This record gives sequence, C-alpha cells and structure tokens, in this order.
Amino acid sequence: MLSDQSAATVRATLPAVGAAIGEITERFYTGLFTAHPELLRDLFNRGNQAAGTQRQALAGSIAAFATHLVEHPDTRPDAGLTRIAHKHASLGITPEQYEIVHEHLFAAIAGVLGEAVTPEVAAAWDEVYWLMANALIAIEKRLYEERGGHAWRTWEVVERVPETADVVTFRLRPLDDAPVRDFLPGQYVSVRTELPDGALQIRQYSLSAASDAAVRQISVKRVPGGTTPEGEVSNHLHARVREGSVLELSEPYGDLVLTDAPGTPLLLASAGIGVTPMIPMLAHLAATGHDAPVTVVHADRSPTDHALRTDHEAYAAKLPEANVHLWYEQDAPEGARTGLADLTDVPVHPGTRAYLCGPLPFMRAVRAQLIEKGVAPADVHYEVFGPDLWLAGA
Repeated sequence: MLSDQSAATVRATLPAVGAAIGEITERFYTGLFTAHPELLRDLFNRGNQAAGTQRQALAGSIAAFATHLVEHPDTRPDAGLTRIAHKHASLGITPEQYEIVHEHLFAAIAGVLGEAVTPEVAAAWDEVYWLMANALIAIEKRLYEERGGHAWRTWEVVERVPETADVVTFRLRPLDDAPVRDFLPGQYVSVRTELPDGALQIRQYSLSAASDAAVRQISVKRVPGGTTPEGEVSNHLHARVREGSVLELSEPYGDLVLTDAPGTPLLLASAGIGVTPMIPMLAHLAATGHDAPVTVVHADRSPTDHALRTDHEAYAAKLPEANVHLWYEQDAPEGARTGLADLTDVPVHPGTRAYLCGPLPFMRAVRAQLIEKGVAPADVHYEVFGPDLWLAGA
C-alpha cells in the first residue's frame, strides 16, 4: 500500500488537492482531448463531458481513493475499484491508456498547483495514482481473461418494442455463429454505434431480460435535452435503429449482480429506467424457486412511464414471498401510492440484502432508510447509470 513517507505527504496535501481537484480535472480533460481527439470522438461519452459529470466522477474517485489510503492504510477500497474496472473493461480500456492519463493528469496538477508541487509532493501523488491504476489494470486483466479478451461483436436487431413514450426495447441476435455467453442477473453490455458525424460513441445498457442463449435484450430510455445535453446515443437509437439494424456489443459486465442467496431476504428497489436490471433478477429468482421474502420497490412518474411494468409485476407474482410497493408521482392506481418512494411503512426483514438502481437522490434516500431499518451498509448494493457521482458527493 502507500509508503509511510508518501502517506504523510498525501495527508498534508489532500486538502489543497481536494480543493483544486475540479480545476485539475477540467484542465486534464482539455489537455487530453487536445492531444488525443480520438478519445473524445470514439471512447469518452461526449454528453457527460459537456455536462461536466465525468469530471466530477474522476475528481470524486481520486479524492476518495487517496482519502481511503491515508485513513485505512491496511486496506484497499475494492468495491469502488471493481465497479470502475467493470465499466472500463466494457469499454475496452488498455494498460497503455493509463500511461496517457498519467501524463496529462500530472501536467494538470502541476499547472494548477504550481510551485506547491515539489518533487516530494509529485512522488507521493504519483504513488497514489499508480496504486489505483495498477489495481484497476489487474482487475480488468482478470475480467478480460474470463471473457476471452475484449472484442466488439456485431449483433442484428431482430425486434423493436415500444415500452413507453420514452423507452424502447431492442432484441438482438449475433451475426456470427460463435457461442453467446451467459450473464449474471443485473449486468450490462456496452453498445457502440456510429453517429451521423462518424463518431463511434459507446454507452452501457442493462440487459433487461433473463439470460438467453441466442438473444440479448436492452431497453433504452430517450434522454431529452434541457439543463443537461440530450442523450445523443439514446436519441440516435430511438430515431434510427429498427429491425435489421446492426450494433456492436461488448461482453456482459457489471458488479451489481444477483448472487445465489438461498434463504436470504432480498429487496430490489428501482426508479425510472433503473428497473431494467431488476427484471432479470426477478426472472432468476422465479426460475430458481427463491422462497425467502423479496420486497420489490419501484417509483416512477406514472404507470404509463413504468417501463417493463408487465414483466416487473408478473415475475414478482411468481415468487411465494414477494411484496410489491409502487409509487407514482401522478395517476397512481389502486394499490399504489402517490408521490416519491418512502420506505417508512415498508417492512424490511432482518438480514435483508438490497439492490438499488435509479437516480442518485432516490438511491441515497432508500439507502439511508434501509440503514435506519437495520440493513448493514455492506448489504446495500447499487448501480449508477452514467458517471458514478456517489463518490463525488454530487
């Protein structure tokens, strides 16, 4: 882990670096994309860059990692690292790209902090960076080995199903005859598609149906513009992708996975398009005869905005000990509640393991209520769609 000398230096300089980390990451990305415009065109999410959320996520992850190293020198924050590594592996990140990031990140640190970056300070933060980078490289190497390496595979859309006004489901089959790998309930794939300007943009979408040997299913929510840039890939898929269209998919990745838990009470909480990983989880529980309590929580704008609602309720109905709790901001039918999700009156069984997916405010509120009800923090698992701003405190 971090050497004693570097730990002392990082501890002393962490407030200054933390205060400037936003400016550092902004300068970093400017320098990186000036030197390597292909990374912005064909790897990084241009919408997240325009909105600034990727900068927040990077700043949060670096600050959180450094803080953990100095406060818990004998451990490593593997949960956060694993989440990042799965995302990187789905994108095809290589060890060589960590060298590029290092070059531009440390140029940005020196440019912002100036003379405060003494050789001792530079060496300490260099150690922090490579501890984090090498840990990620090692995890990503293992993930690649498990999946036979990273390669984009071509799939054809065989069915397009409108779910709501803003959500469309695509079912795809591979164009080759190679075997299709099973996935764990809750995982996602990266989808790479060429946009009208020639950019090959990549996005992650949860696999929204039970594992199938021949078909992958993703459900895509159109992201409108407004206070943040519109979703150029989601809008492209909605507007241009039909039966017969071809997309490139990665192998399945993601660490929000439903593992075998006979006898363990479960709680699956989602909001909006965060329902997508919950569908294969419920399908798996129904198929394996899970007979322990399962609490299903979902919040949405209205019943007509509740994507995959029929599957959501049907799989829950197959479980002998399932209880479904629904909240809609408007037009709540009988049996559902009006407003935002509130677990105050929802029974939570001792020993519950919880899985959350949805907007950050929703997940933070649910997590806080679950912990108040006695759920162990280590038993609350979550998936963030887009940059992980949980660490950034956004």
